[in-house]
Order: sequence, then C-alpha cells, then structure tokens
Amino acid sequence: MRVLVIGGTRFIGPRIVRRLVAAEHTVTVFHRGQHTSALPAGVRSITDPRAGIPVTEFPKQLFEFEPELVLHMIAMGERDSAAAREAFANVARRIVMLSSGDVYRAYGYFSKIESEPGEPTPLTEDSNLRTMMHPYRTPATANDSLEYFYDKILAEREISAEPKLPATILRLPKVYGPGDNADLATVYGFRNHPNWRWTHGFVENVAAAIALAVTSEHAKGRIYNVGEETTPTVRERLTYLPPRPSASVIDKEGNFDQDMAYDTSRIRSELGYAETIPEHQAMIDTVSEYLASQAT
Repeated sequence: MRVLVIGGTRFIGPRIVRRLVAAEHTVTVFHRGQHTSALPAGVRSITDPRAGIPVTEFPKQLFEFEPELVLHMIAMGERDSAAAREAFANVARRIVMLSSGDVYRAYGYFSKIESEPGEPTPLTEDSNLRTMMHPYRTPATANDSLEYFYDKILAEREISAEPKLPATILRLPKVYGPGDNADLATVYGFRNHPNWRWTHGFVENVAAAIALAVTSEHAKGRIYNVGEETTPTVRERLTYLPPRPSASVIDKEGNFDQDMAYDTSRIRSELGYAETIPEHQAMIDTVSEYLASQAT
C-alpha cells in the first residue's frame, strides 16, 4: 500500500514510518524539512514550506505518488482539515487523522471552560464532546496563532465529512518516551493531586496503534481512543516510579475532581491492538534512562 504521511518527522512519526516500511508498505513523508529524523531506506521525503501548520496547500508531487492512504499527523482545526479532505477525496481510499482526548467534555470541565457537572470516566469514544470550541484561545490570542484556530472537534468533523474518503480518527493520550516527556513531568508534576487520573501512552505503543489503524481496513469510519489499558492515579504511578523529590510541580489551575482517563477497549477488540511494551515497565524504563542521562 502507498501511504502518504503529512508531518511525522519527529517523536511519534518516524516510529510509525519504520513500522509501515517493515510491513512492506511504500511511504512518502510530506514535511517542512525543519526536523531531520532518520527514516528507513526507500522512504521518499518531500519538503515544502507549505507543510507548516496549518497545511492548506499540497504540491503536485503528492498526487503523483498516488497515495492509497493518507495519515495526517498535524490536522489541527477546521480549515486545514477541510483542505486535506478536499485534496485527497478523489485520490486516496481512506484518511487517518490524529486527534486528542481534549475533544471530550470532560476536558472542558477539567479546564473550567465548561460549567456543567463532570463526566463519568473512563471516557469512551461515545462520551460527550466539549460544547465550547477553541479550548486554548483567550481574548489575547493572536488570530494567526495555533491556539487561535486549534480545535480537534472541528478537525474531526471536517476530515470525516466526505463519504468518498472514509476517515479513521485516533484520539491520543499524553505520549511519553525518549525525545519528549521522558522526564514524566506529566506524572511527577501533578503529585499534589494524587487521586487524579490522566491516560498516558508510551511512544512505541502509540506508534504501533497508529500503524495498525493505518493498515487495517476494519478501521474505516471508526474512532479509537489510544493509550494504556487502565489508568492509575498519580499516587499509584509514583509508588513504582523512581523517586524525584526535586521535580517541578506543575502549577496548573484545573478541576482535578475530573479525571482524564480513556477507555481503550474498542481498538483492542476491533483491531487486536496490544502494547508492544507493558506501560508500567515502559514508564519505569523511560524515566530511569532519563535520570541516568542527567547523572552523566
């Protein structure tokens, strides 16, 4: 299968590409050229300034590749998602979009942009979505900034609006691993909220889930939560992680009575997803390697 990856040159992206190539798919990556990641031999790299967020234009080389599937790693809002849908509706047979758990109304309660009572967790793919759009926009937000136009709810709606181009949507957790969040600041930083739950996912496991959704026709037209099978509390995580008493505390205003824990059973039952590395062990290994690197 010919797979076009939009974005994907750092952190999760190269790991997905390596899995696709190992499964003998032909991959082209469209990006700005600002991040140089080692990609497998045979992967075509098309660099263009138009690959910067928001991606609303696509050079002719992408269509000459004749992608059968498009993996959009950086669809952020309404306009760029609509542009991708329109561009590839008569070219590819399916599009996969990376979304976020911040689409859920639970995130609105947590961030205090929604005022109604909280949402039960774990959140399924059918849980209520936010009613307030643009969750990171403030009155001072510049209208040319990512925070101004970002909204994964709008992105999901637009990417799914063309029946000729069925979409698969993956709602990602907080991803960690070598290269990003390796210090697990998103665990240690919330130690003052020991009973709070936030679903995480090791980068190699998340990449495996995405690659599976790309290659499985059963994923057509489906939405999947991605992340660990069960989400421990902050306190439970800290009982097995190496102690870091000097780690900075994240001073974030939020409603910590509202968990951000996702039910990931659908991708497991429908696509047969399972972690390549147990999340418990991946967390220990990741932060241990980080601490060792800081000691040298």
